[in-house]
Amino acid sequence: MAEISERARILLKTLVERHIRDGQPVGSSTLRAEAGLPVSAATVRNVMSDLEERGFLHSPHTSAGRVPTALGYRFFVDSLLQVRPLDDEAVARMRSELHPDKSSSELLQTASGLLSSITAQAGLVTVPRQEANPLRQVEFLPLSGDRVLVILVSNEREVQNRIIHTQRPFSESQLREAAAMVNQRFAGRPLARVKEQILHEMQEARSQIDSYLQAALDLASQALEPEREEACMVVGESRLLGNATPEEMLRLRELFDAFEQKKDLLHLLERCGRAQGVQIFIGDEAGYDVFGNYSVITAPYNDGDRVLGVLGVIGPTRMAYERVIPVVDVTAKMLSSALTT
Repeated sequence: MAEISERARILLKTLVERHIRDGQPVGSSTLRAEAGLPVSAATVRNVMSDLEERGFLHSPHTSAGRVPTALGYRFFVDSLLQVRPLDDEAVARMRSELHPDKSSSELLQTASGLLSSITAQAGLVTVPRQEANPLRQVEFLPLSGDRVLVILVSNEREVQNRIIHTQRPFSESQLREAAAMVNQRFAGRPLARVKEQILHEMQEARSQIDSYLQAALDLASQALEPEREEACMVVGESRLLGNATPEEMLRLRELFDAFEQKKDLLHLLERCGRAQGVQIFIGDEAGYDVFGNYSVITAPYNDGDRVLGVLGVIGPTRMAYERVIPVVDVTAKMLSSALTT
């Protein structure tokens, strides 16, 4: 790649930017006029032919023009792209909406929506597993019959309400004492660890504890039973329809199926969560055929001490990288700040 001449770099950069803007193959005459180089049309054709032979461009069979390949986009992103800082209006909007007073679930929903609306692509955010959150406080309130309302507070700001059914009725004072026991013994520990320890005590010390403590541990065990969680939020899939070319429309159904299944998408995002900073996957670089015509740009977010998940944008390979990259980067940093505050 280092052997590419300055003239070829200028022509490739111009062609990629024109294709991103119009979504159409770019002919040599158009490229020559737009690049503004003092060269002949024959020279431009020769340069384009050379770039095509080296894998940076290809010619659709329906047109004499050329379009970038994934390799061409990769070279453009790595060597030719000039990333623009976000405008003040976008930064102000993100700062106002990613407010630390919101719960983490509200912040994640807001972040995915912002990514989609600002970039006009599909925005995504992986959801942290709740079992990793520390237990702050639990309360048990009696309802009618054998039902108990559980109020579970975790991670300083997360509050979950659920109703469980018990094997025997409990009075309000009994439930209050059971909650006090759980809070005293387990507060501050990750929910998954608390659940594990409670089950261990119920199995190992069953013969050594009284029936009341056994019932209290059973209450706590039910309260901490993990709920089925949405592993990844995807917002704005329909935005991909608006800018899609007829060729891209044929592949969108497969991509939407991938959004629905989320299996390949989650595998990719798990890889991104183990890396630092912004990650860019162009086409087949993602490792899955379904992303062949699309790019995925991600960045991890954290709560100060640990990586909680990954957020990003999915769009066609001809997306406006100079704008999308900083949007993903800034959103990840602002979300991390809001979750840490």
